[in-house]
Amino acid sequence: MKKITILIHCKDQPGIIAAVTNFIASKKGNIVYIDQHVDQEQQVFFMRLEGEFKKASYNNSDFKSEFEKTLASNFKMNWELYTAAYRPKMALFVSKYDHCLYDILGRYKSGELTLDIPLIVSNHLELKPIADSFDIPFYHVPVSKATAVEAERKHLALLSEHQIDFIVLARYMQIIPEGIINKYLHKIINIHHSFLPAFVGAKPYHSAYKRGVKIIGATSHYVTAELDAGPIIEQDVTRVSHTHSINDLVSKGRDLEKIVLSTGIKLHLDRKVMVYNNKTVIFS
Repeated sequence: MKKITILIHCKDQPGIIAAVTNFIASKKGNIVYIDQHVDQEQQVFFMRLEGEFKKASYNNSDFKSEFEKTLASNFKMNWELYTAAYRPKMALFVSKYDHCLYDILGRYKSGELTLDIPLIVSNHLELKPIADSFDIPFYHVPVSKATAVEAERKHLALLSEHQIDFIVLARYMQIIPEGIINKYLHKIINIHHSFLPAFVGAKPYHSAYKRGVKIIGATSHYVTAELDAGPIIEQDVTRVSHTHSINDLVSKGRDLEKIVLSTGIKLHLDRKVMVYNNKTVIFS
């Protein structure tokens, strides 16, 4: 069977669901999942559909061409079609923290993440042994004010050479330049603690501990030009109390970062995230 996923958003109007489902039926397809959401404030319609077709009766280019002519143009849809057979290529950017890297590589090796990791990029050399142990090419690209332009050029060349579909910042401690963001808009996933903007700086857990916070959390989001302000994919929290030390807060925070980042990756992989006006619609 040929499996596809279609993502649609457009102005809300009558007949969209009927038109799409009838089109799938006319192509002898079977709908195995369908969900929709209407943003009442913006009057925007969102839909995610999974369909199955017998391989002999399905041609991807013909399907896309006919869908555009008969449906998408009439409803002025923004739409994307993905085939389940394709394994996206993900680049990992890291610095010195290893907890997210180990977690992602473990899930990758166990088959939990259906993707390929052609390379790991870092501005430091500390995590190279981890990449080597998983037999993944490691590229050291130092980043400083003096080398920023050259580093961006090297990053873009590596991403192009390895035909990367999306990037995950697994605690990469550098600001991503706009040239890379624009090329991979809504395709760069970052993870950080959820203390922002209250506790900024290098030691947010220490600052939060001094204030006696009762909840700590983590956020995964797409990277935009505005720092840490991109569309949010996933968040989670856990409670803490006066009995927890700074080390306890850091440990709990790192556990949350691993879970939230891996969940964000899975949602992106499964095409369950739609971005609109710097917000996300997350389908189940």
